[in-house]
Amino acid sequence: MQKFIITGGRKLRGQLAVQGSKNSALPIMAASLLCGEECVLWNCPRLTDVYAASRILNHTGCKCSFSENTAVIDPKDVTETSIPESLMHEMRSSIIFMGAMLGRTGECTVSIPGGCELGPRPIDMHLAALRKMGADIREEHGRIICCGKGHGAKISLAFPSVGATENIILYAVTADGETVINNAAREPEICDLCGFLRKCGADIKGDGGSSIVIKGKKQLYGCEYSIMPDRIAGATYLAMTAASGGEIILTNACIPETEPFLSVLEQTGCSIYTNRDKIYLRSGARLNAVKERIRTMPHPGFPTDAQAVLMAALSVADGTSVFEENIFDCRYRHVDALVKMGADIQVMGKIAVVKGVKGLCGADVNATDLRGGAAMVIAALTADGTSTIGNICHIDRGYEKMEDAVRLLGGDMRRS
Repeated sequence: MQKFIITGGRKLRGQLAVQGSKNSALPIMAASLLCGEECVLWNCPRLTDVYAASRILNHTGCKCSFSENTAVIDPKDVTETSIPESLMHEMRSSIIFMGAMLGRTGECTVSIPGGCELGPRPIDMHLAALRKMGADIREEHGRIICCGKGHGAKISLAFPSVGATENIILYAVTADGETVINNAAREPEICDLCGFLRKCGADIKGDGGSSIVIKGKKQLYGCEYSIMPDRIAGATYLAMTAASGGEIILTNACIPETEPFLSVLEQTGCSIYTNRDKIYLRSGARLNAVKERIRTMPHPGFPTDAQAVLMAALSVADGTSVFEENIFDCRYRHVDALVKMGADIQVMGKIAVVKGVKGLCGADVNATDLRGGAAMVIAALTADGTSTIGNICHIDRGYEKMEDAVRLLGGDMRRS
């Protein structure tokens, strides 16, 4: 098992290009199943989750190849509609292949997906919506067996679930008639998925708002498309640099989409300037605590994926910060590792109270999930001494060679 070995105490300085978005690339790769021609995806991040999606596509009969940051997908010969449990368990968001496969072939068999253990992520909304659109769905021995040609429907989601919104869109773009999604997820990655599908010929309006209208088309076409930058990876490196007292220029950044995070980070005393696709951050000697409660909410609120990395930075800030996690039940699993490194954090249900300490110390810890693992890296880079982080397979799911990025900024981090 690989691990990261990090020696802290260095201020990070330099320029870094933000990778392509994991949370865009995965649903867009699934959406390629709906096309009748080859799709070329530029700016596709080199991540284990992306490689897992490639394996799922190849299993179905697609020809999917990946070189540097370009995925080439030829979906013309889809022959297999059952995705093995072993492939489904490689990534949590694999459930999006359900809507895409149903839309392409009218049938699919999948299992409950794997990935980070963040508490229950019920797929009841997914199943109820697809049933309303004409899918016959039954569950047998942990497998979900679906069939049926889709038709338009009016669907109101109880919660603006990103995954459910994506699955509905993927089923609806080739369904008969018009589908309306009310209380749809508004995340930028939803807009990126819809942008890709529109370039393939889909008729979609309203993405980015709470109501999305999709008129089904009989045929979608291939296209070339560039994946949006990863706003959470960008937020991670900004938090990392801020905690170290350093200075960074992020290029290939998506500034409006990152604004909910930037507005909170600016309250720590960092100087932040933006220009086109660049974000400049300079941190002082010490961060200040954030006075207002940091509440994770669906977009355009503060992103749950950025909660852990900001918490790591604020663990060495002056004063007390309070987090309120409103999206996932088990999103504080990184706290024990931060406390082991010297952080003062108290968790009470969905509330976490972070009292800034003078400094952290190196320790041996294990990544519990993707963003929690990134938080441990941030803590280790600010700590006195050397830290070892295990289970880095979680981190590799969402960050391209994080050790290379950290070294580029002057940090001491290596893979062993």
